[in-house]
Amino acid sequence: MNLPNKLTVLRLILSVVVIILLVFPFYAIGIQFPQYNISGISSPVELQYLIAGVIFIIASITDFLDGYIARKYDLITDTGKMLDAIADKVLVNSVLIILAAHGFINEIIPVIIVLRDIVVNAIKMEAASKGKVVAAIGSGKIKTASLMVGTVLTFFYNMPFEFIGISVNKFLLYFACIMSIISACQYFAMNKKLIFPKKEIED
Repeated sequence: MNLPNKLTVLRLILSVVVIILLVFPFYAIGIQFPQYNISGISSPVELQYLIAGVIFIIASITDFLDGYIARKYDLITDTGKMLDAIADKVLVNSVLIILAAHGFINEIIPVIIVLRDIVVNAIKMEAASKGKVVAAIGSGKIKTASLMVGTVLTFFYNMPFEFIGISVNKFLLYFACIMSIISACQYFAMNKKLIFPKKEIED
């Protein structure tokens, strides 16, 4: 297993750790994470989410590193592509669903993000079945960047922006949703001839 794939596996492991931190009932085994009342923050700041946020940041960094190293040193493999896709979905989508369930973000955010991923992945799979590669597009990269930063800020209770009453985390997450819809439409428009061959359109 090459270095990029090892980093991807590490991201997958870190993703599972984040999920456990967010959903496991630690109180049932006598572990109670401390909470802090910080002036300017409307709800108690739980150490549990701060720790999960730090691990999420580390996992996100590995997402950048594995792709960069794989491209720079020509270490791209089919296994790596598969692991990377799985790790990305486990890290981001599962966290968004949990944050929505815990009341940190609006439920529509994970719905849009997950549906977009289903549509785009279906397009990529159809293209791959016909020997074509669907390249990443700008709107998709903007979506990812906005989503990651917005999620990190949510883990940290939108600090420091919360002190001045600006919900930067929510703005970035909703912006990511808008870019998700735009990128999905662009992927479809760019590949509709591949998905629907000309003879099918004429029928």
